Amino acid sequence: MSKDYIVVHPCNIFSQGKADENFEIVDMYDLPNIELSSYKCMVILGFVDQEFLQEKKQIIADFLANNKIVCFFGNLVTDWLPGQQAFIAKEIRNHWDYDISIAKQHGIFAGVREEDMTINKGVKGFFARGHHPAPAEAEILLTLPDGEPVTFIDRSSTNGTIFMHAGNNLFNIGGMTPSISKTTNRIPTQLMQWIQDEYKYLAERSVK
Repeated sequence: MSKDYIVVHPCNIFSQGKADENFEIVDMYDLPNIELSSYKCMVILGFVDQEFLQEKKQIIADFLANNKIVCFFGNLVTDWLPGQQAFIAKEIRNHWDYDISIAKQHGIFAGVREEDMTINKGVKGFFARGHHPAPAEAEILLTLPDGEPVTFIDRSSTNGTIFMHAGNNLFNIGGMTPSISKTTNRIPTQLMQWIQDEYKYLAERSVK
Protein backbone atom coordinates (compact mmCIF):
# COMPACT_ATOMS: atom_id res chain seq x y z
CA MET A 1 0.00 0.00 0.00
CA SER A 2 1.30 3.42 -0.95
CA LYS A 3 1.90 5.67 2.03
CA ASP A 4 1.19 9.39 2.05
CA TYR A 5 3.64 10.42 4.73
CA ILE A 6 7.40 10.06 4.86
CA VAL A 7 8.92 10.59 8.29
CA VAL A 8 12.49 11.90 8.33
CA HIS A 9 13.54 10.27 11.56
CA PRO A 10 16.69 10.84 13.64
CA CYS A 11 16.73 7.14 14.63
CA ASN A 12 18.48 7.88 17.90
CA ILE A 13 17.82 6.82 21.49
CA PHE A 14 15.69 9.92 22.11
CA SER A 15 13.15 9.07 19.41
CA GLN A 16 11.21 5.87 18.92
CA GLY A 17 10.17 4.80 15.45
CA LYS A 18 6.72 3.34 15.94
CA ALA A 19 3.86 4.71 13.87
CA ASP A 20 0.78 3.41 12.10
CA GLU A 21 0.57 2.15 8.52
CA ASN A 22 0.14 5.64 7.06
CA PHE A 23 3.74 6.59 7.75
CA GLU A 24 6.95 5.50 6.04
CA ILE A 25 9.72 6.00 8.58
CA VAL A 26 13.20 6.48 7.16
CA ASP A 27 16.58 7.16 8.69
CA MET A 28 17.31 10.80 7.96
CA TYR A 29 20.69 9.94 6.45
CA ASP A 30 18.91 7.88 3.77
CA LEU A 31 16.91 10.89 2.58
CA PRO A 32 19.14 11.64 -0.47
CA ASN A 33 18.54 8.10 -1.77
CA ILE A 34 14.74 8.07 -1.55
CA GLU A 35 12.29 8.71 -4.37
CA LEU A 36 9.88 11.26 -2.88
CA SER A 37 7.40 11.79 -5.69
CA SER A 38 4.70 9.50 -4.25
CA TYR A 39 4.52 11.22 -0.86
CA LYS A 40 2.11 14.02 -0.04
CA CYS A 41 3.75 15.12 3.18
CA MET A 42 7.23 15.04 4.69
CA VAL A 43 7.27 14.91 8.49
CA ILE A 44 10.55 16.01 10.05
CA LEU A 45 11.02 15.27 13.72
CA GLY A 46 12.99 17.03 16.42
CA PHE A 47 16.47 15.67 17.22
CA VAL A 48 17.29 15.40 13.51
CA ASP A 49 20.82 16.34 12.48
CA GLN A 50 20.14 19.85 11.23
CA GLU A 51 23.68 20.33 9.95
CA PHE A 52 23.02 17.38 7.61
CA LEU A 53 19.66 18.81 6.56
CA GLN A 54 21.32 22.12 5.79
CA GLU A 55 23.69 20.30 3.44
CA LYS A 56 20.71 18.59 1.78
CA LYS A 57 18.23 21.45 1.97
CA GLN A 58 17.65 21.46 -1.79
CA ILE A 59 15.85 18.11 -1.42
CA ILE A 60 13.34 19.70 0.93
CA ALA A 61 13.05 22.83 -1.21
CA ASP A 62 12.35 20.68 -4.29
CA PHE A 63 9.70 18.69 -2.40
CA LEU A 64 7.90 21.91 -1.47
CA ALA A 65 8.31 23.31 -4.97
CA ASN A 66 6.27 20.34 -6.19
CA ASN A 67 3.20 21.51 -4.21
CA LYS A 68 3.81 19.21 -1.25
CA ILE A 69 3.58 19.68 2.52
CA VAL A 70 6.37 19.68 5.11
CA CYS A 71 5.58 19.40 8.83
CA PHE A 72 8.39 20.25 11.20
CA PHE A 73 8.18 19.52 14.90
CA GLY A 74 11.08 20.79 16.97
CA ASN A 75 13.46 23.69 17.32
CA LEU A 76 14.97 25.03 14.11
CA VAL A 77 18.66 25.87 14.55
CA THR A 78 20.10 25.83 11.01
CA ASP A 79 18.95 27.22 7.68
CA TRP A 80 17.36 24.28 5.85
CA LEU A 81 13.63 25.06 5.78
CA PRO A 82 12.69 27.78 3.26
CA GLY A 83 11.45 31.04 4.73
CA GLN A 84 11.75 29.95 8.37
CA GLN A 85 13.68 31.56 11.20
CA ALA A 86 15.59 30.03 14.10
CA PHE A 87 13.92 28.93 17.32
CA ILE A 88 13.76 31.40 20.20
CA ALA A 89 13.49 29.94 23.70
CA LYS A 90 10.86 31.41 25.99
CA GLU A 91 12.14 33.42 28.94
CA ILE A 92 10.45 31.72 31.88
CA ARG A 93 9.47 33.91 34.85
CA ASN A 94 6.71 31.67 36.21
CA HIS A 95 4.78 28.60 35.11
CA TRP A 96 2.11 30.71 33.37
CA ASP A 97 4.72 31.54 30.73
CA TYR A 98 4.11 28.04 29.32
CA ASP A 99 0.37 28.56 28.87
CA ILE A 100 -0.85 27.74 25.36
CA SER A 101 -3.60 29.81 23.74
CA ILE A 102 -5.61 29.15 20.59
CA ALA A 103 -4.98 32.18 18.40
CA LYS A 104 -7.37 31.11 15.66
CA GLN A 105 -9.99 28.40 15.53
CA HIS A 106 -8.84 25.69 13.13
CA GLY A 107 -9.87 22.13 12.36
CA ILE A 108 -6.54 20.74 13.58
CA PHE A 109 -7.35 21.85 17.13
CA ALA A 110 -11.14 21.62 17.01
CA GLY A 111 -12.44 20.40 20.35
CA VAL A 112 -8.98 20.54 21.95
CA ARG A 113 -8.80 22.37 25.27
CA GLU A 114 -5.99 24.85 25.85
CA GLU A 115 -5.28 23.45 29.32
CA ASP A 116 -4.88 19.94 27.90
CA MET A 117 -2.14 21.26 25.60
CA THR A 118 -0.54 23.29 28.38
CA ILE A 119 -0.51 20.65 31.13
CA ASN A 120 0.69 17.06 30.76
CA LYS A 121 0.64 14.83 33.84
CA GLY A 122 0.46 17.90 36.03
CA VAL A 123 3.47 19.60 34.42
CA LYS A 124 3.61 22.57 32.04
CA GLY A 125 6.18 23.04 29.29
CA PHE A 126 5.93 19.73 27.41
CA PHE A 127 3.96 21.25 24.54
CA ALA A 128 6.29 24.13 23.67
CA ARG A 129 9.07 26.08 25.31
CA GLY A 130 9.58 28.76 22.73
CA HIS A 131 8.69 29.75 19.20
CA HIS A 132 9.80 30.43 15.64
CA PRO A 133 9.10 33.94 14.29
CA ALA A 134 6.39 33.50 11.69
CA PRO A 135 6.46 34.87 8.12
CA ALA A 136 4.23 37.91 7.67
CA GLU A 137 1.44 36.04 5.90
CA ALA A 138 1.51 32.92 8.06
CA GLU A 139 -1.70 31.55 9.60
CA ILE A 140 -0.96 31.50 13.33
CA LEU A 141 -2.83 28.82 15.25
CA LEU A 142 -1.33 28.63 18.75
CA THR A 143 0.61 31.13 20.84
CA LEU A 144 2.43 31.55 24.14
CA PRO A 145 1.27 34.28 26.58
CA ASP A 146 3.12 37.16 24.93
CA GLY A 147 1.75 36.25 21.50
CA GLU A 148 4.74 34.21 20.33
CA PRO A 149 3.61 31.83 17.54
CA VAL A 150 4.06 28.25 18.70
CA THR A 151 2.24 26.69 15.76
CA PHE A 152 1.58 28.18 12.34
CA ILE A 153 0.96 27.41 8.67
CA ASP A 154 3.10 29.07 6.01
CA ARG A 155 1.71 29.06 2.46
CA SER A 156 3.73 32.02 1.17
CA SER A 157 7.40 31.00 1.38
CA THR A 158 7.21 28.20 -1.21
CA ASN A 159 4.87 26.59 -3.74
CA GLY A 160 3.91 24.12 -1.03
CA THR A 161 2.80 24.45 2.59
CA ILE A 162 4.94 24.39 5.72
CA PHE A 163 3.41 23.44 9.08
CA MET A 164 5.63 24.61 11.92
CA HIS A 165 5.24 23.48 15.53
CA ALA A 166 7.87 24.45 18.11
CA GLY A 167 7.49 21.29 20.16
CA ASN A 168 7.17 17.52 20.02
CA ASN A 169 5.50 15.85 17.07
CA LEU A 170 1.71 16.03 17.06
CA PHE A 171 1.29 12.63 15.40
CA ASN A 172 1.45 9.31 17.21
CA ILE A 173 5.03 8.63 16.15
CA GLY A 174 6.98 7.21 19.07
CA GLY A 175 7.44 9.36 22.17
CA MET A 176 5.06 9.41 25.09
CA THR A 177 1.69 7.70 24.83
CA PRO A 178 -1.02 10.36 25.13
CA SER A 179 -3.63 10.04 27.85
CA ILE A 180 -6.88 8.67 26.46
CA SER A 181 -8.85 11.09 28.63
CA LYS A 182 -7.36 14.28 27.16
CA THR A 183 -8.71 16.29 24.25
CA THR A 184 -5.21 16.40 22.73
CA ASN A 185 -5.94 12.88 21.50
CA ARG A 186 -7.97 14.53 18.75
CA ILE A 187 -4.94 16.29 17.25
CA PRO A 188 -3.25 13.46 15.24
CA THR A 189 -6.41 12.49 13.37
CA GLN A 190 -7.43 16.08 12.76
CA LEU A 191 -3.93 17.00 11.60
CA MET A 192 -3.95 14.12 9.13
CA GLN A 193 -7.33 15.23 7.79
CA TRP A 194 -6.00 18.77 7.36
CA ILE A 195 -3.00 17.45 5.42
CA GLN A 196 -5.28 15.53 3.06
CA ASP A 197 -7.39 18.66 2.52
CA GLU A 198 -4.33 20.87 2.13
CA TYR A 199 -2.77 18.53 -0.42
CA LYS A 200 -5.97 18.61 -2.46
CA TYR A 201 -5.98 22.42 -2.27
CA LEU A 202 -2.35 22.59 -3.43
CA ALA A 203 -3.03 20.21 -6.31
CA GLU A 204 -6.03 22.22 -7.48
CA ARG A 205 -4.13 25.50 -7.15
CA SER A 206 -1.26 24.18 -9.26
CA VAL A 207 -3.49 23.54 -12.30
CA LYS A 208 -5.18 26.95 -12.31
